Amino acid sequence: MKMCLLLSLLTMVMAACVAAPSSEGREVQPAQSQCQDPRPQLCTMDYQPVCGSRDKGRRCITTPCNSTELHNYANACAACADAAVYSHYPGVCMGR
Repeated sequence: MKMCLLLSLLTMVMAACVAAPSSEGREVQPAQSQCQDPRPQLCTMDYQPVCGSRDKGRRCITTPCNSTELHNYANACAACADAAVYSHYPGVCMGR
């Protein structure tokens, strides 16, 4: 009896540790945060990396047009201090 209870408890704990797969094999993107005005002038030096979407300043008349780029920043404050950044999400940019 005790062995069955212990085994079922261990099974539940192990099942809780397994990450659920993303829907249909696609990777789920983290929520993006928008940078607000006024932009920060000073930021702390803590390291909590974010991936910022920067405007390249390029304007196109045909598609596809790659007018943005992803850039790694040390933290959200540092990302929003860059006037070209309009949004960011937690973590480093994929593929960089």
